[in-house]
Amino acid sequence: MPKKILTIDDDPYIVKYITEVLSDNGYATCSASSVEEALSVLEAERPDLVTLDMEMPDEWGPRFYRKMSMNPAFKDTPVIVISGLQGIHLAIRNAVATLQKPFDPEELLTSSTGCLSPRTPPARPWTGNNRFRSGGSLRTAGNRG
Repeated sequence: MPKKILTIDDDPYIVKYITEVLSDNGYATCSASSVEEALSVLEAERPDLVTLDMEMPDEWGPRFYRKMSMNPAFKDTPVIVISGLQGIHLAIRNAVATLQKPFDPEELLTSSTGCLSPRTPPARPWTGNNRFRSGGSLRTAGNRG
């Protein structure tokens, strides 16, 4: 089953563009044009990822994010911020990515794939041999000199 992405933006052209880019690349999509609608769609569709505009007529994106993250069912849902506002990287600290409008669709796909792909554990875990550099020589726990 394809991963589902909810697009929240008040501009219908942006919504159409984002959902087409995502669906053309194998994602299921749903959308909302307001914070109120987005909260309903979030409950009904249970998306794996949210793309969120910051500035909408009824409420700001950070308010939606706050409401979403207070719900235990959605608190860990990743968010990609997509906005024309400056300083958007500061708006939602836990965003997995921030894209400035106009954005490159490849950036959106890279960000989406990056946070939705299963994490591969390292091939070999770190053994913790306690090495560090000090004064230009290599030191280990057993070699203090």
